[in-house]
Amino acid sequence: MERAGAGLAEVVQRRAPVGEIVIVCGKGNNGGDGLVCARLLRRLGRAARVLLIGSGDELHGDARANYERLEGDPPERFDPIALAGAWAIVDAILGTGFSGEAHGPAAAAIEAINAAGARVVVACDVPSGVDGSTGEVHGAAVRADATVTFHAGKPGLWIAPGKGYAGDIDVVDIGIPPGGPADPAIGLISARVARGVPRRGRESTKFAAGSVLVCGGSLGLTGAPCMASEAAMRAGAGYVTALVPASLNLIFESRLLEPMTVPLPDAGGSLTPDGADAVLERVERADALVLGPGIGRTDGAFELARRLAREAKLPLLLDADGLNAHAGRLASLAGRSAPAVLTPHAGELARLLESESAAIEAHRLRSVREAAGTAQTIVVLKGDDTLVAHPDGRVGVSRGGAPALATAGSGDVLSGVTGAYLAKQMDPFEAACAAVFVHAEAGRIAAQRVGPEGVIAGDVIEALPHALTAALR
Repeated sequence: MERAGAGLAEVVQRRAPVGEIVIVCGKGNNGGDGLVCARLLRRLGRAARVLLIGSGDELHGDARANYERLEGDPPERFDPIALAGAWAIVDAILGTGFSGEAHGPAAAAIEAINAAGARVVVACDVPSGVDGSTGEVHGAAVRADATVTFHAGKPGLWIAPGKGYAGDIDVVDIGIPPGGPADPAIGLISARVARGVPRRGRESTKFAAGSVLVCGGSLGLTGAPCMASEAAMRAGAGYVTALVPASLNLIFESRLLEPMTVPLPDAGGSLTPDGADAVLERVERADALVLGPGIGRTDGAFELARRLAREAKLPLLLDADGLNAHAGRLASLAGRSAPAVLTPHAGELARLLESESAAIEAHRLRSVREAAGTAQTIVVLKGDDTLVAHPDGRVGVSRGGAPALATAGSGDVLSGVTGAYLAKQMDPFEAACAAVFVHAEAGRIAAQRVGPEGVIAGDVIEALPHALTAALR
């Protein structure tokens, strides 16, 4: 607790070098951390006022000891009026053990902190009201400018909606040995995963570098399979073939130079089930199949997507309307003999789970784990906090920070990159994590080149090789 309070005080001093500081303390160890922080700030000559949720008699253990050690003015009972004029407020109300919804005096204090208008709000360990294990928020929660967390980052600080309440995150070492209280099944995706992407060697051929099939496209949606195909090439695939509607083949032939195209039977620009045998014949000579970009929502396209997902005996990347073809049928993918990676956004995952988008966004970790377990596949729930879930419960979390990816076609780019890595025979979970990392890094590089507001999917594709190179440094 002494180390935690000292780390908290250091960050508060840095964030708020002048002005009055009000520290709002709860009844547990989180409040004890706040009391240590107050004592150390006062020793630095700072005006640090302490407000307690409850009374000192309700404190126990180390928190009680630090209540008694506090120097200067004694703590006051919490009153929202006492927040007026504070330059900085420290939220030390609820800790990492909190889940559910804050009630009573704690909820009232949270609301008062948010309404106080302080220039800086610093949360101790986790913003009060945020579930530190999942990121879920069920009621009032402190909106912090910074969070000082201890030992290791908490998943709830990385995963929305909690991520949006945490602000900047400082991790303070408090002397807990590695492997201490943290969820070992959840971790941040780092550049290390990209270092596992196989490279081309002197003896490599275009086939050894990985052969990818991209099946999709329909009238008005020809761009999606083009972007997925080009992204797969830029991500290092040696051979890419686009399987597309015959009536639109000229469009693809004109757009795609490096990838080949194969026309499939269609009706009015939409693929039909009659093309399944031709695709499955190609599958015999390929390493991965990207299924769904631009395929559309006709009954025939859905039937084709379901048959290919069921029968294609090679690694599969399922996206876009390939996912929508499996709405309410997610468990049917569990019978596949080869690995699969699904890349839904919240709306698509809601359809797969027969839920609502708002429910998925409120319970992102729970939802992506449920989907991975039901389908027995890797599931990538896209977002700024993209989550990569394995059926065994492991989850990789992207730091995000690439707002330029909020543009049409960026999901197709991710599909192509993932397909390329699957074709290189990477472990599917590692392939998905690496693709998410490289995709986000490419978005950041593209934003530096053209500005975040002007990035289009083609800019991200062009940045892919640079993103992989940057990860190797």
